[in-house]
Amino acid sequence: MRLFVAIPLPEDIGSDLGRISAGVPGAKWVAPENLHITLRFIGEVDGGAFQDIAAALGGVAGERFELRLDGVGQFGDRRRVRTLWAGLAPSDPLKRLQGRIETALQGSGLEPERRKFHPHVTLARLKNAPLDRAARYLIDHSAYRSRSFSVDGFVLFQSHLASAGAIYQPEVEYFLRQSEPDEAVL
Repeated sequence: MRLFVAIPLPEDIGSDLGRISAGVPGAKWVAPENLHITLRFIGEVDGGAFQDIAAALGGVAGERFELRLDGVGQFGDRRRVRTLWAGLAPSDPLKRLQGRIETALQGSGLEPERRKFHPHVTLARLKNAPLDRAARYLIDHSAYRSRSFSVDGFVLFQSHLASAGAIYQPEVEYFLRQSEPDEAVL
């Protein structure tokens, strides 16, 4: 099983991103229904490890919070853009949730993630895309902002690699608790 932990995007935001997913030759755009915020890529595991991972993630606690997509960017360098992505407005609750997930996964026996957490939504992977077209895309969509949306949980996904692209199958959904209203001081 090839696993990752992510926050799925609301359908309307995925559709909005789908509308701006064009204009770069050589780009392999992610289907709107597959857009998500990866909290931790796990990789290949066997059935026993899956059970341990699923149980460990069940112990992750936290409160619901709001997020908003904010701008676009790229991974790569001046000679080659590899990935186009939508970024997120800074969010301490997102960082805390990701940290709790990382701690839980290490507790289940996984090695620590070596890459720094850079929250984003992958829009496209590029292979031999013209640099000028990728640069134009980034300029044209630099002002992209989504509406705020509520994060009420996260999902453990299984990824199946196919010739048409990855197919993501939700395995376990985990819910965050509703924040408690402040009690009035008498």
